[in-house]
Amino acid sequence: MMELIGEILKLMVLSGLALAGVLVILIWKKGLATKVTYLRFLVQAVSMVAIFYLFTYPVWQLIILIVIFVLPLFIGRFFCGWICPFALIMDAITLIRKTVKVRYRLLPDKLNKFLHNLRYVLFLVFLIIPVALYLLDPPSSFDTSFLLAMLLSGPFEPWRILVGPLIPLIVPWEGPLAISGVYFSYPYVQEVILYSEVVFSELIVNIIAWVFVGLTFVGSFFVRRVWCRFCPTGASIAVVNRFKGFKWAPMLHIDKDEEKCTKCGICKRVCPVQVTEVYDQKGGKITTSMCTLCTRCVEMCPYEDCLKLKMGGKTVFKSRNWLEPSTIE
Repeated sequence: MMELIGEILKLMVLSGLALAGVLVILIWKKGLATKVTYLRFLVQAVSMVAIFYLFTYPVWQLIILIVIFVLPLFIGRFFCGWICPFALIMDAITLIRKTVKVRYRLLPDKLNKFLHNLRYVLFLVFLIIPVALYLLDPPSSFDTSFLLAMLLSGPFEPWRILVGPLIPLIVPWEGPLAISGVYFSYPYVQEVILYSEVVFSELIVNIIAWVFVGLTFVGSFFVRRVWCRFCPTGASIAVVNRFKGFKWAPMLHIDKDEEKCTKCGICKRVCPVQVTEVYDQKGGKITTSMCTLCTRCVEMCPYEDCLKLKMGGKTVFKSRNWLEPSTIE
């Protein structure tokens, strides 16, 4: 009973700190062009702590995956834009780049869209491999199969890669790097080690792991949200809204008022994953599944009510003329 009370108190403290942070940002941050960005960083940081806390319990990782892949039907890629721990790491690297005043690089549009489509291929590959392994050597019973699937072990182990972006920097298990009893990890590193050690020696495996970290770090330094562009876990089922009966999906989306748009191009320039549909589309609901709903385009649009973040038919957040002083601040 005392343990339960202790856990509830931890959650209350975390929730209280998160709420206090939100209030501080909303009240004291005056710049309309950066207020939501600061808010997103706070939500990402709290989410990383919450995910670490979640992993301190024995969790069925398959359930986590199912939730991640069902959520986009209702809220698009909000998870990618606001919750994913790997996204927070990449955004932090972007802050380092800005601090040292290095200009980011843009990928050619064709390459960017190719990477976007590639994530669906990767997603299908990672879905099919466990099924093939299961058919080739099925477990002894259905109960065993169910347990292995829930834990992403046995023939279902390749699905662990899809959980890769959720791995926080500090992990509650024996991670690849230990400092003073605290274990550190990095998205996908444990999977890289797992599959590399089948072929290579321990030294080579460690080198491969560090090379992977270095490449993703450098890539994220020069290209904003580089991994998000082909991350198989970010494969959004929001594209189902192209089918009859699913026009409502996703419920959370960006909406554009064409009459108020002057084609200034700010929405294209500020988008971390180079979404062009917000600029190109004539108006109405922006349906591209490339959008991570980070709302940077809404935040930076200088035209009142031109862009809106909507949940169903309700406006959650809308663009404001940040070039002029706000009348409420």
